[in-house]
Amino acid sequence: MSPELQSLLRDTSRSFYLTLRILPASVRPQIGLAYLLARTTDTIADTDLVPVADRVATLTALARRIDGTLQAPLDLQTVLDASVQSASPAERRLLERTESALRLLATLSAADLADVRAVLATITSGQILDLERFANAKPAQPVALQSAAELDDYTYRVAGCVGEFWTRMTRRQCFPGVRLDDARFLENGIRFGKGLQLVNILRDLPRDLRQGRCYLPAPELASVGLQPSDLLDPHRESQLRPVYDRWRDRAEESLAAGWDYTLTLPPNQRRLRLACAWPILIGGRTLAGLRVGRILDPEVRIKVPRSEVRSLLLGTLWRLPFRTAWEGQWSRSLQTR
Repeated sequence: MSPELQSLLRDTSRSFYLTLRILPASVRPQIGLAYLLARTTDTIADTDLVPVADRVATLTALARRIDGTLQAPLDLQTVLDASVQSASPAERRLLERTESALRLLATLSAADLADVRAVLATITSGQILDLERFANAKPAQPVALQSAAELDDYTYRVAGCVGEFWTRMTRRQCFPGVRLDDARFLENGIRFGKGLQLVNILRDLPRDLRQGRCYLPAPELASVGLQPSDLLDPHRESQLRPVYDRWRDRAEESLAAGWDYTLTLPPNQRRLRLACAWPILIGGRTLAGLRVGRILDPEVRIKVPRSEVRSLLLGTLWRLPFRTAWEGQWSRSLQTR
């Protein structure tokens, strides 16, 4: 990967860049490339000044470039022009270097290429579905998902599939000869990804509502006497709590499966253990905040302070060689402080 694309990884991946840096060298290029292309599709999907139909068409064309069924270079000028107002400088540079990233696909082995293409196809399908589902949503009238199954499907498309991709890639490249219960290992990898996405959904609920999006299912809201638009009022928090806390518990259960996934990794895979533990433990700390925080207040964004993140990361380093200390980190992350 060129120094420029390495720089883009650093500038666009924020906290995930730490995870990328700690990954074993045998999987870092493939996962880094998949991340860059996923961020590209995400930037296109989020460029609100471009009509939904045009964003869907651009995402579809990019998906075809990724899977090899379209060879002609993409014309991203419309998205680039609109991104001046809605995207960061790093995201605009990412769009400008799309073809450079696409060319790197040819450097992958057949198995790695198939996995990268599969995960990006699933992610893009989730982004397109999201655009179409909320095409007519308005900030004053949020549109909600219609069932728990829709939310589960969404979390798989945009994150659970990443856990699946990560598992297949690292299993093949890092510890192919180790005997594991592969079916359970893969399922826990999927739940790991879905759990992280649920944490994001719950944390970002006030912001998403003001963009017309409500990922909590409408029938569940109705069961406690709420419409999606009611959630724009922070004073309805106590009424929402039974629904919200069920999904918070679901996220915790999914991340607990992710922690089991981390414990299943061979002990000599120290880099992979750290790369998996960090987002899980940060997710656990976020869930602890969501248990007691003001979950509907748009002025409050519940997040783990940077100082606490640094302390958490350093703690994983010294605990790594000690089984009991390592295993106990998940339960400690959930404690309210």
